[in-house]
Amino acid sequence: MVQVLEEVDSAPTTGVRPPRSRWWRTIVEIVSPRNLIVLTGIVLVGWLALVPLVYLVWATFYNGTELTLEFFARAYSAFGIGSMALNSFAFAVGSTVLSTVIGTTLAYLCVRTDVPLKPLVFAASLVPLIIPGILYTISWIFLLSPRNGLINKALEPLFGPGAFDVFSLGGMVLVEGLHSSPLAFLFMYAAFRSMDPSLEESAMMNGARLRSVLWRVTVPLARPALYAATLVMGVRAIESFEVPALLGLPGGIYVFTSRIWYSLDQYPPAFGEAGAYAVLLLVITSLGLYWQSRLSNRRRTFQVVSGKGFRPRPMELGRLRWPAAVAILVYFVFAVVLPVLVLVYASTQPFYSVPSVESLSNMTFDNYAAVLDSNIVQRATVNSLLLGVGSATAVMFVMAIIAWVVVRTRLRGRLVLDNLAFLPLSIPGLVMGVALLFVYLRFPIPVYGTIAILFIAYFTRYMPYGMRYASTSMYQIAAELEESAAMCGASWWQTFRRIYLPLLFPGLLAGWIYIVMVSFRELSSSILLYSPGNEVLSVLIFSQWENGQFTQLSALGVMMIAVLVMIVAIAQRLGARVGVRQS
Repeated sequence: MVQVLEEVDSAPTTGVRPPRSRWWRTIVEIVSPRNLIVLTGIVLVGWLALVPLVYLVWATFYNGTELTLEFFARAYSAFGIGSMALNSFAFAVGSTVLSTVIGTTLAYLCVRTDVPLKPLVFAASLVPLIIPGILYTISWIFLLSPRNGLINKALEPLFGPGAFDVFSLGGMVLVEGLHSSPLAFLFMYAAFRSMDPSLEESAMMNGARLRSVLWRVTVPLARPALYAATLVMGVRAIESFEVPALLGLPGGIYVFTSRIWYSLDQYPPAFGEAGAYAVLLLVITSLGLYWQSRLSNRRRTFQVVSGKGFRPRPMELGRLRWPAAVAILVYFVFAVVLPVLVLVYASTQPFYSVPSVESLSNMTFDNYAAVLDSNIVQRATVNSLLLGVGSATAVMFVMAIIAWVVVRTRLRGRLVLDNLAFLPLSIPGLVMGVALLFVYLRFPIPVYGTIAILFIAYFTRYMPYGMRYASTSMYQIAAELEESAAMCGASWWQTFRRIYLPLLFPGLLAGWIYIVMVSFRELSSSILLYSPGNEVLSVLIFSQWENGQFTQLSALGVMMIAVLVMIVAIAQRLGARVGVRQS
């Protein structure tokens, strides 16, 4: 009987495959659709985010024959690391303090008090974010230039000629701080909105003055958001390129980014020295972001919002109400009105001069006509649109798939994929440009000198933002929908295309619009990677500034700002329909 059963078990059964070996099952598991998605995502994201940094570090420490520190010695002995580090530190700290103080003050007044003119605060927070950094810097050159700055000319009877010099470290701090303060406002606005005001009200009912309440209750509760805003502003200041290039270089003030640009702008380009500066800058920004992540893990200590509901009640400022309103009005004039108006004025002049009755009578629209008829402007506009729309679409689509892998699966390697997608967040734009130069000048892929290398740079830089939008929206979708589709026989692609993409659309659209906007403003990596015929609008404006075409670049800048404002308006309209603002 036992022998018969063994023979039956060993006999082949019709329609049943014989058992496979372990290596065969491993291969089948590896080439399964889901694992192929993970492997493809790791290869793509790892290549874009990790390979340029590896090439950057290798080319900086290897001179072609041996490992060496000669590039570091040559870079930091030629100009001195002390003065450059001191300038970078002073510029980062000064602009960070200015932007954080302004943004926090505006957010507190707008959220927690009964100050009037609150709509101006929102306008003052949005417009500087829309204006590209190079245009904002140029507008302040028109305002505070020692020779023909509008504000300097207005104050000349009181303080003499050239009272304020924008081509100084103080001018750099002022411009960068004003341009970054809206971002600090958005950080602190969210923090103050989610804070229970009953703690402040209790302190005031017990006789505490407003100043004591601010320093002993409000500021400690808002400390996590304040830390985050400070660190983000500091990293942005360290990696800033437009302000140091336009304001620091004419005054002989070098920081890390301007020194990288100076090393690559000479002939022949000093790639080794640029890499030495870039590596140290990368280390500084990475330490800053690491510190921010450590502070983020400690935020539970400061949680004051629980399941118990509360209704925020504005605090009465009393006699300080209208002085605070005047302060908001002054900030709005200096941060928004004057920079925009001076660009509009310069765009209507045959050549730039201080506004006067005679210059106002010479207003013309010839600059706008010249911009519209220029083949270079048309080509740069097409390139900017292609790069903006193309990179935004590719980033959001790929990151939607990566977000599904990270959020919806338990596959091995998903956490590595998540970390790789966020890695470019610690890479300044100028460092990314240097790293891509090192890769594609040596690697046999024919993208250097084409628009494709700009697309690679944009895709890499904006991966973290696309991942944030996509993963946040993915967490809001229940897994039962995918399980139901699978039970009905739908393939993974059918489920992703017909269920996930429609439900993710609001978040993907918000990320798409954001990436399109910031791609129009991108200069730091574009200035290193573009080639003649592949210019983008930001690079064209920078070239016009160097060539002294002030009025034409002003006309181009005004038109560029108008287009970006239209994009924001469309985003708000779509947000009302599909929920972008909620996402």
